[in-house]
Order: sequence, then C-alpha cells, then structure tokens
Amino acid sequence: MPLTLQVPDEYGYVLLVAASTFFINTTHVLLTSKYRKASGLVYPAPYASNEQAEKDPKAYQFNCAQRAHANFTENQPSFLGALLISGLRFPVASAVLGAGWTLSRILYAFGYTSGAGPKGRTRGSIGSFLFDTVLKFTSTYAALAMIMNW
Repeated sequence: MPLTLQVPDEYGYVLLVAASTFFINTTHVLLTSKYRKASGLVYPAPYASNEQAEKDPKAYQFNCAQRAHANFTENQPSFLGALLISGLRFPVASAVLGAGWTLSRILYAFGYTSGAGPKGRTRGSIGSFLFDTVLKFTSTYAALAMIMNW
C-alpha cells in the first residue's frame, strides 16, 4: 500500500533550523581560516604538530578550531536526519530542540576556540548532546508511529 505523506504546516520551522546549520558550518570555516592564517600553518597540513602547538598558542588555537569544525561535521548528518524525521510528527517541538542544538553548537565553536581549549567546549557539548539525544528518540518514535499507524 502506498504511503501518502503530509507535511505539517509548521514544518517550515524545522527546515529553517536545518538551513541554519549550513551557516554554522560556514562560521566554522571562517574561524578555522582565521586561526590558520594567524598560526602561519600552510596547506595541506590539516593540524599543527604537537610540538608546534605546544610552542605556539596560535597553532594550538588553530588545532582547536580545526577539531571543533571536524566535530561539527561528524555530528551534523545524524542531527539533520533526526530533526527532519521527528519534525514530520512533532514539528514545533523538533524545531525548538533543533534550535537548542544549533545554539549549543555555536557555544561549542566559540568556546573551543576561545583559548580555553577543550574545556571551553563543555557548555556547548553538553547542550548539543542533550538536544541531539532527545531528537533521536523523538525521530525513532515518529518512525514507529508511522509504521504502527499510531
């Protein structure tokens, strides 16, 4: 039997939150480029060596920016999947949870690159983990509800 899928009227909020993550990625690119230039590290080196980072705070800060960006790209796909799936059933709640995740990821990026190193990412890390976890459970429920006709 074919499935007819109706997108809720409020689904635009979900899409807006999803689109906002593209700008967070751009922010990461700009931060990483800024700290790469300041460190003097040239392409294609993805990170400063441990020796360079220990001697040069700018190289260390570049490594933090690069790692924050990598962590974002590791987490964005599953976040978007959970957001888009859960939004089919719970669009407003999903958009709110998604907005919390995006704000947490901004805190993560700026905290990690603030000079505090990994300790600077704590608030953003905790927030993004919590929002992401709730979205994953919500998306699982939405999928099961669709299968079971709940």
